[in-house]
Amino acid sequence: MADLDMLFDSVDKLTPEEIKQLYTYILEHHVQFTKGEQQSVEPLKPRVLGLHAHLDEAWMSDDFGDELPDAFWLGEM
Repeated sequence: MADLDMLFDSVDKLTPEEIKQLYTYILEHHVQFTKGEQQSVEPLKPRVLGLHAHLDEAWMSDDFGDELPDAFWLGEM
């Protein structure tokens, strides 16, 4: 536990830029913490520009931003 206390003390002394670098380092090593457990995750694959270019243009309904009716939220639709 003393080692963790020393680590926390060291982190508290970091500048904002150094904290950002530390955070980036942790993310690059693909470590994800959930519910107090540590889990390894697969590295993200790079996005491919134009991957779906062969599909039709995207469209959005004119009422996209309208509120959803109560029936939707009550599961009656």
